[in-house]
Amino acid sequence: MYITLETDYAIRIVDCLVHSDHRMDAQSISEATYVSLRFSLKILRKLVTAGIVQSFKGAKGGYILARDPIDITLRDVIEAVEGPYRFSRCLAEDYKCVRNQSLESTCVYHQFFEHLSQVVINELSQFNFQTIKDSSFSCLNADTCSEKYQEGKDWSNLNP
Repeated sequence: MYITLETDYAIRIVDCLVHSDHRMDAQSISEATYVSLRFSLKILRKLVTAGIVQSFKGAKGGYILARDPIDITLRDVIEAVEGPYRFSRCLAEDYKCVRNQSLESTCVYHQFFEHLSQVVINELSQFNFQTIKDSSFSCLNADTCSEKYQEGKDWSNLNP
C-alpha cells in the first residue's frame, strides 16, 4: 500500500517551503522538488485551498506557508490532496455494505477498518513539519532542495 504520487509530491512541496526563507515561485518549487510545473500548480492549488500554503500574485508573487510548520501535519497535507483518510471505502458515509444490509449495525470488517483508520490518522497527526525539519532527517534547505531529495533519505527512524 502506497500513498499516491500526488500526495508524495505535496509532502515534498510543503517540505521545500518549510526550508525556504522567502516566497518561491511555482517554477522554482517545481525544479527544486523534481515535480513537473503543471503537476506542482495542481498540488499548490489544493494546498492553498486547504489553508496550508498562501499564494501571492504579481511580479513579486509566489508561495509561502500559510501556517507555522509546527501547525502543519502529514495528515493535513495528505487530506488536502486525497480527502479524509479512510483505510477502506466501506468507511465512506454513502457506502452500502453488501455484507451487512442492516443500517443499525456494521460488520466486523467495518469496525476493524475504522479502528485501523483511526490509528493511522493519529500517527499522521503526530508528525508536523517542524519536527521533521528539526530532526536529523531534515532533507532540505532553500539552496539544495532538489539535490537532497535525490539522496533518498531513510525516514524509518524518525520519531515525533
